[in-house]
Amino acid sequence: MADEVILLDYWPSMFGMRTRVALEEKNIKFDYREQDLFNKSPILLEMNPVHKKIPVLIHNGKPVCESLIQVEYIDETWPGGNPFLPSDPYQRAQAKFWGDFIDKKVYGPTRLIWGAKGEEQEAGTKEFIEMLKMLESELGDKTYFGGETFGYVDIAMIGFYCWFDVLEKCGNFSIEAECPKLIAWAKRCMKRESVAKSLPDSDKITKFVPELKKKIGIE
Repeated sequence: MADEVILLDYWPSMFGMRTRVALEEKNIKFDYREQDLFNKSPILLEMNPVHKKIPVLIHNGKPVCESLIQVEYIDETWPGGNPFLPSDPYQRAQAKFWGDFIDKKVYGPTRLIWGAKGEEQEAGTKEFIEMLKMLESELGDKTYFGGETFGYVDIAMIGFYCWFDVLEKCGNFSIEAECPKLIAWAKRCMKRESVAKSLPDSDKITKFVPELKKKIGIE
């Protein structure tokens, strides 16, 4: 029997993009179901009753929640093709460390850049650039974060790339000026079919942010 794979997602989510990229990398056919986060569907509430958030990966009726856990699950369930995580325990631990770093340190400042003003926005911009510089230092001169192979940390980070334009416009700064190697890495990733298919156009994100601010009550 063929696997039934459903993804509950929201198109601008950089977290959902991770799962989409991972599924595309493994050539897994999946049923994409767009969710309205302001009017949550019964299936979303049923499949993720704890956090009630996207993305939710449903494999043969069983839900897997949290994007980085989903990436790992996809890697283990469909081992064909390039593995996302290295086999060496230390390198594996390092990859998971940087994935966790992206979740805990990169996402927060982005909300301040597009959602705050004045000193709060400036602080968010400064912190965001500092975090990107740490990531760029970890990347170094490698093709991808794991070396020559596109993998876990690349998948964890690449969804943020389509948000870069709107962040630069809101925060009045240039990511390429601050982190040229990181931008070169992102452009390499965009040449992969899995990434190009999974990331929305940055113009679409730029048009979406004012709508989002209205919905959550910030102007």
